[in-house]
Amino acid sequence: MSRNGKVIVAMSGGVDSSVAACLLKEQGYDCVGVFMRVGLEATKRRSDEATEPRSHEATEGEPVPTRSRYHVPAFPPSHVPTRLKHGCCSVADALDARAIAGRLGIPLYVLNFERDFDAIISYFVDEYAQARTPNPCVLCNIHLKFGKLLRYADTLDAQFVATGHYARVLQHQGQPRLARSLNRAKDQSYVLFGIQRADLPRCLFPIGEIADKAEVRRIAADLGLKVHDKPDSQEICFVPDGDYKELVRARRPETQRPGEVRDAAGHVLGTHDGVANFTIGQRRGLGIATGAPIYVTRLNVLDNTVTVGSREELLSGGLVAERVNWLTDPPAAGEWRPATMKIRHTHTPASGAIRVAGWVARSGAARPCEANTTLPESCVEARFDEPQAAVTPGQAAVFYDGEFVLGGGWIAHASPQGPVTGGDATASRREQR
Repeated sequence: MSRNGKVIVAMSGGVDSSVAACLLKEQGYDCVGVFMRVGLEATKRRSDEATEPRSHEATEGEPVPTRSRYHVPAFPPSHVPTRLKHGCCSVADALDARAIAGRLGIPLYVLNFERDFDAIISYFVDEYAQARTPNPCVLCNIHLKFGKLLRYADTLDAQFVATGHYARVLQHQGQPRLARSLNRAKDQSYVLFGIQRADLPRCLFPIGEIADKAEVRRIAADLGLKVHDKPDSQEICFVPDGDYKELVRARRPETQRPGEVRDAAGHVLGTHDGVANFTIGQRRGLGIATGAPIYVTRLNVLDNTVTVGSREELLSGGLVAERVNWLTDPPAAGEWRPATMKIRHTHTPASGAIRVAGWVARSGAARPCEANTTLPESCVEARFDEPQAAVTPGQAAVFYDGEFVLGGGWIAHASPQGPVTGGDATASRREQR
């Protein structure tokens, strides 16, 4: 009988999720490992068939028990799977996860999320086709790791779902709150903003309490886990070589239409081979020499143009985010609330203020915020104290109050407004001090 209840542990075969499973078992949880199969194996068919017989495959989240929770099968050299250079879902990763589960003496199930994951890949290319820069990791967390996996936990009467993310769930004023990891360099709270507030009490992030990645690797080495020195995944798992353009070309060939590259005044500086091949803030690969650094500042699908300019032209005073998910009570309508904001995963949080807004301004005209009819708080206007570079439509904007995530949404567009002054914002800042 477990001390702390049953937990579904998402095991990717990497060091973080492996150590997370080890820590939870040490803490007295009844752990059940799960490997999410998403159809990205970079192996020959014979290797795939050797490791996952078709008779054991599942569909739509159906569990697949491993052959043995203790035995890791050995393959002749010609059948050893080739590991992806980057990624998290290859056959080799599945073997690593199986080995860890066997060492811990816990069951490991394989869930087939291939069709669900293909929808995420479609979202990825469709966003580029609309001149938006997607964030598939956030969507994967929303729909799979803390969507379908939680529903799967319900079928096993498991109270919790755990992952190897660098984040924490802390009690604050009697409520569970998503918080930043103790390891600031690896903090992943940004990509977890989409977890539903009601699900936070069921989420466990054991690695978030460890301040140093070297300590995670040391724990793995002390436990004798062979993955203790396994490299971290650095790229999008379904774009292991980093060439997202090839994926967009293959799935949306109509996006490859030549067009003009212009400056802010409309002067033609060159040509491009498709708007989908660019993103806001891009500097390299523009094929234009001006004698000074230039960046992509605007993308227009309608007239098929790419606008470039100086770094100063890349700066924005604020943004509008839509489809916002709140992990605490949102501000009262129209009230400015101090916050720090991240506009991409690697962005240093910028100070400013946010308020709920029931509109999105585009091309000089106002339109209702998406989903505004049912969720008036799902649209947020944010302003920075200092202008920020490359505010990119399609990326996530996540709002923080110190350690805690307030919520986050998807950037609809950048706005030129400067910092908030006077009124509610000034009063709120004074209270925060």
